[in-house]
Amino acid sequence: MKFKNTLLFTSHIDTRLGGVRLVATDQGLAGVWFDAQRHFPDITGWQTNDAHPVLAEAATQLRDYFEGRRRQFDLPLDLSHGTAFQQAVWQALRAIPAGATTSYGRLSAGVGKPAAVRAVGAAVGRNPISVIVPCHRVLGADGSLTGYAGGLDRKTALLELEGAL
Repeated sequence: MKFKNTLLFTSHIDTRLGGVRLVATDQGLAGVWFDAQRHFPDITGWQTNDAHPVLAEAATQLRDYFEGRRRQFDLPLDLSHGTAFQQAVWQALRAIPAGATTSYGRLSAGVGKPAAVRAVGAAVGRNPISVIVPCHRVLGADGSLTGYAGGLDRKTALLELEGAL
């Protein structure tokens, strides 16, 4: 994930699935990564600001989610740091409700690219806003748990929390 010419604010919270790095721009929440997650960005030069309104609200909503008190998120998101194709995939992920899953093939068809399953999978893997943009709800064609940048153990835990497993 490349954030160019953007002032970035960051904070860190602890959850039952490990530490989580939150990132916001002036436009909204731009990143949620578990510690040591694949594709974790270089945070050099980012300004720590636990009181940033978007970061503080994201922290509250994520804590509520992990405690089973929240199933949906209500936050301004900034997904502008991906390609147009990635942004389309990330928007499609947002339509998968808690407790439900989809396959990479159905997701590909949903973004109008039914033959682009691998490209959709790559975009899902690069989702910068884990949990809130629910890439963990995408399964293999046979329903198997496949790929999750935060680790399959976390994907399993998230799906169990939502009642999808």
